[in-house]
Amino acid sequence: MAVLQTMRLTLTPCRPGDLADFIALERDPEVMLFLNGGRAVDREEADPDATYLMPRGTEPYVWTARRTDGNAFVGWFCLWPEKEGEAELGYRLRRMDWGQGLASEGASALIDWGFGNEGYDRIVACTMAVNRASRRVMEKVGMTHIRTDHIEWSDPIPGAEEGEVWYAVTRSEWRGG
Repeated sequence: MAVLQTMRLTLTPCRPGDLADFIALERDPEVMLFLNGGRAVDREEADPDATYLMPRGTEPYVWTARRTDGNAFVGWFCLWPEKEGEAELGYRLRRMDWGQGLASEGASALIDWGFGNEGYDRIVACTMAVNRASRRVMEKVGMTHIRTDHIEWSDPIPGAEEGEVWYAVTRSEWRGG
């Protein structure tokens, strides 16, 4: 995995030394709101069937995002291979870094890398329908809404009734064609 550089971020392959920063993200109820209803994650008691990623710093396809100026931890991004020619984009940022365009900046870098270096044909992402901020990020990076899934959860979180939305961008769309 390559080190990716944007105007304000340096994305490096995650490493075990990033674990404390990852755990701090998972303990912020606002960060976890659309993942588990805002419950702080206790890794010792984490749900083994959780559908969201909890990086430990050893995962392939996960980059740690730090500010280029000062090296402050911002969050993480992933571009996880799903099936032949397709990867799923994911990201989680500290609350203090929200609303500054950093999620779009990092997501764009991964999409560029995925199409330009890994040869993906399609990149997808999903979030809860009620997560307007994440949906805006997906739209800003050129993804379009492709479907909404309504899933029966045994312990649904607020907003789950509106479903999960899936977005995608193809290689030809990324090339502008």
